[in-house]
Amino acid sequence: MVPYPIQPMNNRSFALVFLFLLLRAFAAPAQDRPNIVLIMADDLGGRDLPAYGNRFNETPHIDRLTRQGMLFRHAYAAPVCSPTRASIQAGQYPARVGIFDFIPGHWRPYEEVIVPHHRVQHLPDNIATLGNSMQASGYKTGYFGKWHLGNRPEHLPHNRGYDRAYTYAGGGFYQPKFIPEYTGGENRRLSEILTDMSVDFMRENQEEPFFLFLSHYDVHVQLDADQPLIDRFLNKPKDPNYASNAVYAAMIAHVDDSVGALMAALEDLGLAENTVVIFYSDNGGVDNRFDNIPLLGGDSKDVYPEGHPLRYIATSNAPLRAGKGTVYEGGIRVPLIVRWPERIEAGTTSEAIVSSVDFYPTFLELGKGEAPANQVLDGQSMVRALTGNGGDSEREIFTHYPVYHHEVPMSALRKGDWKLIENLVSGEFDLYNLRYDINEVTDLKFSFPAKLAEMKQALKKWQSDTDAQFPVPNPDFDPARRYEWGTNPFR
Repeated sequence: MVPYPIQPMNNRSFALVFLFLLLRAFAAPAQDRPNIVLIMADDLGGRDLPAYGNRFNETPHIDRLTRQGMLFRHAYAAPVCSPTRASIQAGQYPARVGIFDFIPGHWRPYEEVIVPHHRVQHLPDNIATLGNSMQASGYKTGYFGKWHLGNRPEHLPHNRGYDRAYTYAGGGFYQPKFIPEYTGGENRRLSEILTDMSVDFMRENQEEPFFLFLSHYDVHVQLDADQPLIDRFLNKPKDPNYASNAVYAAMIAHVDDSVGALMAALEDLGLAENTVVIFYSDNGGVDNRFDNIPLLGGDSKDVYPEGHPLRYIATSNAPLRAGKGTVYEGGIRVPLIVRWPERIEAGTTSEAIVSSVDFYPTFLELGKGEAPANQVLDGQSMVRALTGNGGDSEREIFTHYPVYHHEVPMSALRKGDWKLIENLVSGEFDLYNLRYDINEVTDLKFSFPAKLAEMKQALKKWQSDTDAQFPVPNPDFDPARRYEWGTNPFR
C-alpha cells in the first residue's frame, strides 16, 4: 500500500512534464561543458608576476585568480609571438606548421648562415583552427586583439573559425585600429577596448557554451601606459634584483585590470562556476630590444631621461637565462594560471610540463569535441593535470628557432629535468639539468654521454618527423657586417 494515492496524469500535465524533460535533455550538453576564456598577454615574462615571486609589479586580480585556481611552474611557449599563436590555433609545433619566427621574420643578410623562411606568411589555409573545432563542438567563438598570423581578410580570425572577432591592426595602445572597423573606442586604451569587446561577447552568448580568446598587445614594446599608473611605480621602492621599470609595471597593471573586469563580468552573469579561465603569455620577457634601441614609446618615451638604463631594459627573467628570442628558459618558460571552480582545487601548484600545443586537445576534451581529420595534434590534454591526476614526468617538449634574434639559430628539447640545446650554426650541443641548474650555465654533456646520446636521438627524430627547416651556409658571409639587420626578402 502506498502512503499517498497516485493521481492520474491529465494531458496538460503530461505535456508539461514532457516539455520539461525535453528542455532538460537539450540543456544538458551545455551544462556539462564549461565556457572557456583564454587571456593571453604579449611578451610577459615567466617571472613578472607576484604569483611567481615578483616583488615589484602589482597584480591583485591575477593573484586572486591564482588563489582560486592552479599555477603551472613548467609552462612553455615559442620564443616569439607568431609561432606560439600558430601552435595554439593548429595544435601543432611551429616547425610542423611552418611558422617558426614572427611574421615576416628576422633577417641578417651577411651572417654565417642563411636562415630558412616561412612557407607562407600566414596560418596555412589547410589548418582547421582551434576556433573551427570549437565551433564544430557547438561553441560560440570570439577572438579579440592581436592575431599576427596573416593580414589579408581571408587569413584573419573572423574567417578562421571565430563567430565574432576584432583584430588589432596597429596604432599603438592609445589610437588602436581594428579589422573590421570598430566604433566606440575613441580616447580609450587598447586593453580597455579589448576587455569591453570580450565582456560584450560573453553577455551575448551566456545562454550557450562559448570560447573566448582575448589576445592582449600589452606588454609589447614600445612600452606605453597611463601616466598616473607610471607615477605610482616611479615612486615605489625598487627591487634590487629586478629591473623595476615603471612603464612596464604599469602595462602589467593594465593587463591585470582586464583580468579583473572579465572575472567580475563572469560573476555578474552567474557564469563563474562553469567557466575555465586561463591566463598565459606568448613568450618570455623582453630584457632589451634585439636592435638595441630605446624601448619606450608614445607619451611614455621620456619617462626616463637620456642615458638611463631603463630606457633599454623592460624586465629580467632571472633566475631563468636570457629572454624573448631565445630557446633558453627565459625565452620560452611562461606564466600559466588556470581557474575552474568545479574541478580545480583552489590554490594549487602543478609541476606538469605543458606547452602551447596542449591547448587544442585540452579544449577539445573540455568541449567534448572531435579532433579534425587528417590534422596531426602534437599536444596532450592538460585535463589530467588540472584535475590533480598528475602528468608525465618525462614529457618531451620541443623548441625549434632556426633564426637569428638575441642568439644564433638553435633547437631544443626538454625531457623531464634534462634539456638539450643544439646550435644550428656550429652543430654543437649543450646539456643541462634544470632541477639543479635553472640558470643553464653548467654543460653536462661530457659528464652524461648516455643522456646526451638519448636526447640527441629524440631531437633529431622530432626534427625529421615535423619536417623542420634549417639554416644553410651563406656564400655572402661577411664577418665585418654580420650583425647588420636587413629586410626579410620573403616578407
